[in-house]
Amino acid sequence: MRLIEPEAFFETYAQYDLIIDARSPSEFATSHFPTAHNLFALDDAQRHEVGCVYKQESKFYAKVLGAGYICANVSSHLSYVHAHVPPGGKIALYCARGGLRSASFGLILDQIGYRVDRIKHGYKGVRNVVVNLLETPVLPPFITLFGNTGCGKTELLHDLSPMIDLEGLAGHKGSVFGGQPQTQPSTKMFQNLLACALKRVENAPFCFIEGESKRIGKLMLPSSLYRAMYQGKKIRITAPLDERVARIKKEYEAIDAPFFYHALDKISRFISKETKQALCIAFEAGDLDTTIALLLVEYYDKTYKHHHEAITLVNDAPCKEKLMAISKE
Repeated sequence: MRLIEPEAFFETYAQYDLIIDARSPSEFATSHFPTAHNLFALDDAQRHEVGCVYKQESKFYAKVLGAGYICANVSSHLSYVHAHVPPGGKIALYCARGGLRSASFGLILDQIGYRVDRIKHGYKGVRNVVVNLLETPVLPPFITLFGNTGCGKTELLHDLSPMIDLEGLAGHKGSVFGGQPQTQPSTKMFQNLLACALKRVENAPFCFIEGESKRIGKLMLPSSLYRAMYQGKKIRITAPLDERVARIKKEYEAIDAPFFYHALDKISRFISKETKQALCIAFEAGDLDTTIALLLVEYYDKTYKHHHEAITLVNDAPCKEKLMAISKE
């Protein structure tokens, strides 16, 4: 079993057959390395019990108790490892700080015959790499897509390569009505996802990205990325109103009344009383087309910030080809 630096792991993580997060389920749920699997050495209750024994009774007995739990838990995980990793396959694993949980688990896997890399300083070390990368990232030139809500920028983005979908990583559509029905990741988890996304494109000659505000829902973009996004080649994407309404309708069908009125209250100061009343009447009548058209024309379009885009493209069939041609210039 090798002990490797977290920086080395981050450079080669795609080469592993399995990445194991040996922390407890609650630690994993808060944030983790994006491609890791939670094969815990101690579950939450066991971790709490061992910690209490360590502090209040006996450090030695806490290790005995923990070792018993770890052996039982690792035993239950071995069938998963066997099913997903070929004989002699590469496994990376970490716990919170690179201590006994990952060392114990790794020793067993190493003795079976897997090639095991245990990450020095554990998840804490990985997080330090993520934070440093986001502070001074290596960024390719961006081709940034702007445009009014409903123009299909995100759909178009997913037909392009290489690209980064910030809204997808943030679990939010980037607008007042954009948080339904997704749940956003924690700040740490978003940073982990973003760091991996940036790592994948750092050597690319260019990268497509959608122009976003500094804040996406409850999450903030790193200043370095935000600046680079707006310094890239700017493309404005447009689409007819009826197409925009149809596209947004697919998303808004899941919105319930409490969420709608809560979001409407947030934008009330930006729209007239007449518009607000018309929105309430249309929504209560189940007329989503009118509701969405009013929101687009009377709110989103009026608050859209133009960024002096150099090129305007209609989101039609040839749009993708035109964007790829721009990327080669």
